[in-house]
Amino acid sequence: MVAGTLSEARRKSRPSKRDAFAFVRQKADEAAKRSVEREAQESATPQQMFLPGLEDFMRAMPNHIARSSLFSPVARGRKKIHKDSVLVSRTDAVIKFWGEQLDEAQADVWMQVIHEASKIPLGEPVCIKRAAFLRAIGRDTGKWQYVWLHRTMEALAFAMLVIEATNGGKPKLSIGKSRALHMIEGFEYDDEREEYTLRIDPRWKVMHGNREFALIDWEKRLQIRQGQDMAKALQRLVATSADTVQRYALDWLQRKLEYTSPIRKFKNALDTAMRELERLEIIAHGRIEKSTKCKEQAMWTKL
Repeated sequence: MVAGTLSEARRKSRPSKRDAFAFVRQKADEAAKRSVEREAQESATPQQMFLPGLEDFMRAMPNHIARSSLFSPVARGRKKIHKDSVLVSRTDAVIKFWGEQLDEAQADVWMQVIHEASKIPLGEPVCIKRAAFLRAIGRDTGKWQYVWLHRTMEALAFAMLVIEATNGGKPKLSIGKSRALHMIEGFEYDDEREEYTLRIDPRWKVMHGNREFALIDWEKRLQIRQGQDMAKALQRLVATSADTVQRYALDWLQRKLEYTSPIRKFKNALDTAMRELERLEIIAHGRIEKSTKCKEQAMWTKL
């Protein structure tokens, strides 16, 4: 009787196959997460950011950033201030943001900054002449533009992110949790030389790794008509995917683009933006249609 009881107790104390599998899976996930965090930490040493395919007429933006609502075609004026906000993005990435809502003109500044920074090891000083920089992003060199550029540098230096990405449910990337990740790590301005000295966090190299970045045709971007910031936002989104035919749910697009007006106005603005991208031969056959589940979506063919 006692022997039977002991045998039964031993059986109960043994982990089941399901429990053993769960334990192994947990340990594997923890190891993967540690590897991701270690990779991000190791990248903190100065390394040049080699971006395959980045010609002088192209600019780059990490896919997770380009797909999110970090930069949006928001109206001028007082902007929303984010604090621990989860940005609109794909389900494989969670991006938390602290800072002023950034717009498409500020996206131009950041892409040009990354372009300049890619020429030297990240973490080393990046020297930028403000007049030449403004001309490179298609702006004139008037007094108001200088004031705007300085305010944009301040906004980018303040902007802080925590980014966690997964692949098939497993940890893939984790940056910003233990040490803040800023769009620009810091800057100084020399009034006599009219020159900015910027610092870019070396961890941005990881964000551009494995070819996971969108290549933006800079010449075409500069040709997008004034007031067509939604077209600029869509150009970045188009570039994040190699798919020829691309479809995006209308409700997701509206949230990603931070468009708060009624859906009717959003459709009109979206249609105008698609026509602008067709004019520049970035897309073709842009339209709003019903999906197989009878939900409205935007659809176009990438050229």
